[in-house]
Amino acid sequence: MDWQTKPTDRFILKWIKVKLSARITPKLIKYKWLSPWQITLFSAAVGCIAGIVFATGHGFLAGCIAVVSQVLDGVDGQYARITGKQTKGGAFWDSALDRYSDGFMIIGLTIYLLRLPIPMPRELLILLGALALIGSNLISYSSARAQTLDINLGKPTLASKGTRFSAMIICALGSVVLPGMPVIALIYLVLHTNLVIIRRLKMAHNHNG
Repeated sequence: MDWQTKPTDRFILKWIKVKLSARITPKLIKYKWLSPWQITLFSAAVGCIAGIVFATGHGFLAGCIAVVSQVLDGVDGQYARITGKQTKGGAFWDSALDRYSDGFMIIGLTIYLLRLPIPMPRELLILLGALALIGSNLISYSSARAQTLDINLGKPTLASKGTRFSAMIICALGSVVLPGMPVIALIYLVLHTNLVIIRRLKMAHNHNG
């Protein structure tokens, strides 16, 4: 179990890693030429492709591609741990490239919704997309920044990348039945991420006090 998950992994992400990623990782050990950063790069590229496909209006297909990206996102860390190839540079790559796949999915989701005749002003959709993107990026940034400043933000939040990506995947897959379903993911991203950031700002303020 030590190689399957990290202490900071929460519910959905832990389930994906244990039930899905862990089925793939051991099969890659025989490829001695393979490095964790290569898996990280491939996972991020697949995630970005999912966002692009989302933007073209193919929600279900985007969801399927995003599932592959999410599973591979767990494989790189597992492979690094099980082969002893963990490095600080690899961890940095993982965190940085996650922002690309996360961002592409949010932007793709927003463009997807702009293409639909839903009863919501385009300006509002764009604003929500921007807030979702900013809030999502701030979750990761505030976690890293708090760690360097030795500020305790409590337990890992459910607004982590795994949960955010899973919410978009579920709504993307559901779009085959209800085309406007991704708006639920967008609203969730706006509310959850930014409320967590507001809470963290308050905690940091109290810490300074």
